[in-house]
Amino acid sequence: MIEMPPRQFASVNGISLAFHEAGPKSDPIPLLFCHGWPEIAFSWRHQLKALGKAGLRVIAPDMRGFGASGRPAAVEDYDLVHITGDLVGLLDHLEIEKAIFVGHDWGGAAVWRMAQEHCARVAGVIGLNTPHAARAPVNPIEIFRRRLGEDFYIVDFQRPGNEPDRVFEAHVENTLSFFFRLPTPKSAGPAGQPNLAFPRIIASYDPARDTREKLLGDDEMAVYVAAYRGSGFTPGINWYRNIERNWRRAAELSEAIDAPALMIMAELDVVLPPSAADGMEARIADLEKRLISGSGHWTMQEKPDEVNAAIWEWRRRKFG
Repeated sequence: MIEMPPRQFASVNGISLAFHEAGPKSDPIPLLFCHGWPEIAFSWRHQLKALGKAGLRVIAPDMRGFGASGRPAAVEDYDLVHITGDLVGLLDHLEIEKAIFVGHDWGGAAVWRMAQEHCARVAGVIGLNTPHAARAPVNPIEIFRRRLGEDFYIVDFQRPGNEPDRVFEAHVENTLSFFFRLPTPKSAGPAGQPNLAFPRIIASYDPARDTREKLLGDDEMAVYVAAYRGSGFTPGINWYRNIERNWRRAAELSEAIDAPALMIMAELDVVLPPSAADGMEARIADLEKRLISGSGHWTMQEKPDEVNAAIWEWRRRKFG
């Protein structure tokens, strides 16, 4: 297991935000890494070590509701207004004027929104798997419900009572074991429609019968298990319960991103496939794309060398 830099804390935006930092503080344009669900700052361990050693200042927080960071009780405290406010607060705490924001999964949604809500603090954006999509014409939850049904995990998360949260919390190790797996290679045969009814899957999931290769070693998995035994799953799932609120807020924002951007796509991600990034050029004038072959959803952990090289090369050309 790769060790993380020491954990630090910043009081920002009404919560305590845990973060890790590596590399020289003299770097004028740091990289700030934002993870998704169900992850923590530890997901960026390969980037912090390699890019920090290469001379870049790199920062990775446990996002609001995750790991050692604060966990407000109200669902609405997990919308993108609050989340981007945390990132601005972290920049202020560290006395950083601008950063390059790198985001994966939900962290990707956060960094694209940073460039809309707080463009003066954004030097550049790197999206990992998560594209900057056009605003949906109607509530996205209704689109998911019509296309994928009530059991689709994002729709299931909207039901009152937090039943999915309790399923995951009753099976912490199995939940994380299910998610953190390598993808099935395309050579294994034609892919069918993926089963995305995650709460129902976890309720009867047996890791011993899962033929997919594990992504994490035992010591790495132990870090995630300890984190989620401490935080529970509800705070992270509350990010999903703000999808409609985020969608309504987006109506007030320009879809155009003025900062230079890099979109890193993963060939085998079934949730956020490369095709999801089609059309981004219409919203981002200075956009480059890179495809990571053979990677599933956990790209920065599956293919760290390729991801690090893409970040390093783009950052060097754009910012010196």
